[in-house]
Amino acid sequence: MADRDGARAETETTLLSRQSLGLLAAATVLAVGTMVPPPAAVTVAGQRTLAVFASALVLWLTRPVPYVVSSVLSVTLLFALGSVESFDAAATGFTSTLVFFLLLLLLLGDATTSVGLDRRLARRLLTAESTPRRALRSVAGSVLALALVMPSAMARAVTFIPIVKRLAAAFGSSDDGFETGAFLVLGHVNPIASMALMTGGGMALVTSEIIATSVRPITWVDWAVLMLPPTIALYAAATLCASLFAAVDGETTLGATAGARLEADGEGPAPETDGDEPSSLTRDQRLVGLVLLGAIAGWIGGSFVGIPTVLPAVAAVVALSLPQVGVITADDIAGVNWGIIFLVGAMLSILDALETTGAIVAIVDALARWIPFAALAQWQLVAVLLGLAVGIRILFSTGSAAIVVALPIVLELAAVFDVNRLYLALTVLLVVGSTTILPFNTTAVLVSMDRGPLSHRDVASFGLVTMVLAVGVAGVSWLVYWPLVG
Repeated sequence: MADRDGARAETETTLLSRQSLGLLAAATVLAVGTMVPPPAAVTVAGQRTLAVFASALVLWLTRPVPYVVSSVLSVTLLFALGSVESFDAAATGFTSTLVFFLLLLLLLGDATTSVGLDRRLARRLLTAESTPRRALRSVAGSVLALALVMPSAMARAVTFIPIVKRLAAAFGSSDDGFETGAFLVLGHVNPIASMALMTGGGMALVTSEIIATSVRPITWVDWAVLMLPPTIALYAAATLCASLFAAVDGETTLGATAGARLEADGEGPAPETDGDEPSSLTRDQRLVGLVLLGAIAGWIGGSFVGIPTVLPAVAAVVALSLPQVGVITADDIAGVNWGIIFLVGAMLSILDALETTGAIVAIVDALARWIPFAALAQWQLVAVLLGLAVGIRILFSTGSAAIVVALPIVLELAAVFDVNRLYLALTVLLVVGSTTILPFNTTAVLVSMDRGPLSHRDVASFGLVTMVLAVGVAGVSWLVYWPLVG
């Protein structure tokens, strides 16, 4: 007991030390950036915006304070240091459709979870009688299907962890590779599914918003046509590699007795409601299912008649919040991940200030001086830009935050050197969304590592595998598929 308390105290001391260093580093960066005379190519306002940008990155990476606090501080500093003319101009990112859309999707995803519709769909999609390899494919296919109605890789992972545990216990073999392979799917492969649809998650939403503002307008159907086939191909290839990576057994069958136990939820940990779950859908489950189908129909139809994508999401949330329905409540809204919403809003505000002050052009010019872009072939230039995006990705705990930081810079460089910016933006999404080198890079991986048999080596090794697969799929899409449909 004393050893455990000592280890906990040591961990807390280490964390406190890292956070204190983060605060000190952020304050130092801000002080230097505001007091040192700017270079000739940068205005005073531009340098101060860059200082706020750099200090915000330090705060977001080290997290000495919650994301909400650091985001509000960064926006306030833009105004207080004179980088922009008014506080309204400093907070422009929070007026973006993206911020409200992300909030609405989080609420819809939480509604799916709160009524148990996610667990019911997951159980209906899986079969008990199966070999470990077939069971792994069933888990992967079920996760992909659930992604259509649940825009959160983390929520999908949490939903399937008890199911995977029960399947692993039913197989009862420690060397069949199923559990390792399944947790690789839940951690690394699962987030890939979020890229298939514009409404699939934060990464897709952020990328579509940047494309719409920097490249060209893009509808829900446009996104599905461009991204659904590459995403499914990448997802299938990654699932196959997870099976090979974990050496999943393809011969041993589950057996009738174990299968009966599995169907009765008699093995392994399970949600408290699984054992007495009714055979038919509940009222709330039917309502949520119908509302989600209506929202999807609105997104598809709206792409052809010009209805903004946010409107079906607003209608869905309002419908589920009505007093007669009561699925989405004040507690659900309070429980939303406001940190990532504020982070995205603050980052969009900072990006607007970087563009207004010309600082982002200065960044591009500096990169052009350090790297001989003009001497590179186009594929080499794209490789360097992807390397830059992946480097930024490794620093962040969420893919959407990494894309918000990296994609505008990458697209600015692409415009200078006449690279197809639409294809590049989609390629950055595929590669960044498939790259997990450190466990904290993706929350689904972090949870899977905590609850499953994965090691740090497994996480990093398979993260490199999925990154290479993403580069391959993006390359084929760039050269063959996107020119056909774009």
